[in-house]
Amino acid sequence: MIETTNPLIVPHDPARTISDFLEERYNSHPDHVTFGIPRQDGGWDPMTTAEFRHRVVALAKGFIDAGIKPGDKVGFICATKFEWSLVDFAMFYAGAILVPIYETSSPSQIAYILSDSGSVALIVDTAEQFTRFDEVRSDVPGIKSVWQLGHGDIDKLIESGKSISDAEVHKRRNLAKGEDIATLLYTSGTTGSPKGCVLTHANFVDTIASSTIWMEEVVLTPGASTLLFITTAHIFARVVSILCIHAGVRVGHQPDTKFLLPALASFKPTFLLAVPRVFEKVYNSAEQKAEAGGKGKIFRLAAHTAIAYSKALDAGKVPLGLRIQFMALDKLVLSKLRAAMGGNVVYAISGSAPLGMRLGHFYRALGIRVLEGYGLTETTAPISINVPQKFKIGTVGPVVPGVSAKIAADGEILAKGVNVFQGYWHNEKATKETFDKGWFRTGDIGTIDEDGYLIITGRKKEIIVTAGGKNVAPAVLEDPIRANPLVGQCVVVGDNRPYVAAIVTLDSEMLPVWLANNKLDPEMSLEQAGAHPAVLAEIQTAVDRANAKVSRAESIRKFIVLPLEFTEASGHLTPKLSIKRHVIVQDFAAEIEGIYDNNPDTKGLSLGA
Repeated sequence: MIETTNPLIVPHDPARTISDFLEERYNSHPDHVTFGIPRQDGGWDPMTTAEFRHRVVALAKGFIDAGIKPGDKVGFICATKFEWSLVDFAMFYAGAILVPIYETSSPSQIAYILSDSGSVALIVDTAEQFTRFDEVRSDVPGIKSVWQLGHGDIDKLIESGKSISDAEVHKRRNLAKGEDIATLLYTSGTTGSPKGCVLTHANFVDTIASSTIWMEEVVLTPGASTLLFITTAHIFARVVSILCIHAGVRVGHQPDTKFLLPALASFKPTFLLAVPRVFEKVYNSAEQKAEAGGKGKIFRLAAHTAIAYSKALDAGKVPLGLRIQFMALDKLVLSKLRAAMGGNVVYAISGSAPLGMRLGHFYRALGIRVLEGYGLTETTAPISINVPQKFKIGTVGPVVPGVSAKIAADGEILAKGVNVFQGYWHNEKATKETFDKGWFRTGDIGTIDEDGYLIITGRKKEIIVTAGGKNVAPAVLEDPIRANPLVGQCVVVGDNRPYVAAIVTLDSEMLPVWLANNKLDPEMSLEQAGAHPAVLAEIQTAVDRANAKVSRAESIRKFIVLPLEFTEASGHLTPKLSIKRHVIVQDFAAEIEGIYDNNPDTKGLSLGA
């Protein structure tokens, strides 16, 4: 199959905007608990739709009183917390356009986005974020006002806006129509400088309204709730946070993943939003914890049995012996992991990278169906997503309602529909280049199976062509290697080279646990560990597993271990933890050159050696 389409469920309404979602919920379910607000003791205070709307209108009045006009752009730097949704909707009600900025952005990135967008004001969460802006304040003279949440500026704005009438707010709110800009959202820069994506109210409304019905088992089930912890500045969490208000999903926030497990235990969400790295870490942490407690063997048996059980479910028949063994191990081992995630999680929505068949089957047997999806900022998040009624592990599901996808002659995925953006802000050249006869060129390559489910095989710009002319999709090799508990990141190289190689970093959180479990010094530095034979041997096993999936010409012949980590702060990862391949290849050009510089074909070479 080369093309697939899913018709829109909810007809397009040209007048409907994002703020209508809150008005509709307020009119139909004013007393419904919309948010859980975290308390110091670990509990959650309920906030109803009516209470939320009251604060949104009051804050919108404050922005209006402060001089924010309809159509004004306002930058926003904030962690994933309740105030994100509050400010987001207050801007919609004031008629302004929010410009999210990742909280990890550097001063130069902040200046670039504020300047390029033409923002007139900035809202920050912390003093540290303000300091970063202050470094470049002279470069963005268009910023007339700066508010800091940590200084209580929301309450001050609400107080100062009391003179503004409700009628003025609703006049501002109703100025926008579906075709108008809802937000200006900058790409994370995996393939170059960030570009401002122009997303309209209709992009959000049409995508969310139909997808809510399509995914009703996840978001419309009575008592549905989610705990957001991935950055709301990214389109993935932003869309879901708005969808939750429309669907009546109770939402909590936990921006610090160090406290994620306690938050899950107390909030008890029914579904989660996460990137594959989170699912990998949960699994790896559980395995290493079991190993430390002398129960590593039984954990691995339970995991092996769970995966076999899930595969048998797909095959249509679970042998009695396997069923009995799974039930025993589920009660003994897996139920504890399920309880650690709050005990009520039934679904998880995963995006940004492939989860992998192994973890997909493991979590499915755990009772958590991971619904893998696919999309970009330019497509208002989803192009496709697996649905509860029929989900296929190893695919990213069928296209969402109102969307079409097809595969071009060179394998690139093209998309068209209600979710596709208007274009790049002030960048006609890039906009023209990204469309082909009305179809958005995603830059990703893949296939569509007989049921219309998308399968992603790689990113077009990242395909490696070896000196021998072999085309290699890095993700096929990188993802299984990254699943190893010792590995932080893996970057495959080899463009115009005689063979494929890899750069590997270690996971600093998992390293001490793994070293202790293997009776090695847990205090080893990254440099020492990267040179240790046992560590190199463990990474080699991960490389061997990845190589088993490809031909000899595509296999990794050599790897090096860097004595550092790739992070957002270092500029090597995006906020959704995707690698910035072009930056890494540029920054470590000498190390890559060293791999091929008259060195023989080896099983592993560590820079720490």
